[in-house]
Amino acid sequence: MSNEVHRHLDEELDALRDRVLRLGGEAESALRRVMHSLAERDTAEARAVLDHDDTIDQLEVEVDRQAIDIFALRQPAARDLRFVMSVTKMAPVLERIADHACNIARAAIDLHHEPQLKYHVSLYRMGEIALEMLAAALDAFTKNDAVAARVVMERDSEINELYNQVFHDLIEMMADEPATAQRDARLLFIAKHLERIGDYVTDICELTVFMAEAAIIKHRH
Repeated sequence: MSNEVHRHLDEELDALRDRVLRLGGEAESALRRVMHSLAERDTAEARAVLDHDDTIDQLEVEVDRQAIDIFALRQPAARDLRFVMSVTKMAPVLERIADHACNIARAAIDLHHEPQLKYHVSLYRMGEIALEMLAAALDAFTKNDAVAARVVMERDSEINELYNQVFHDLIEMMADEPATAQRDARLLFIAKHLERIGDYVTDICELTVFMAEAAIIKHRH
């Protein structure tokens, strides 16, 4: 590969990295805004998350298109190939995280129409951990840092433990107070979406490890 061709490839890879990081930033912002909406009973903020979803979907399409162009025109090899492959798998994961944020937004809007309630504290903690994990995962991807990615993956167990706690508590509340069952079901719905976001962040970290070390660790940790 000539120096000129290599320079063009580097520029295109940098542009692809920037775009997928923008997609990640949008997903992170959607999750942060929807958790704020839930805490503050801010229906307008939840609707803003829903309205912005088309932008996130379009970003995913742009990432895919750009990656395909690099495959077709530049034929990357070795580490560059792993990077592009990782990005093509990471983009839909980030888009799904944003979709989960939208589903939480819909549930939050429904909850806002009910009387003021004290939401489950562990639910908010799940949101905080999911946000911390996502930010750290994107940082590990940016730095091509497999060690940091593995550290983030370990935190998924924290979300799982909280989800189990929330699940059992809400099921008990439904049994003890049938009148609140609809509210509790929505809270359980939100908890499940947060648990899935933790899983998706783990997927991002696995891709970062693959990108950095050429190691496939899915299902092994």
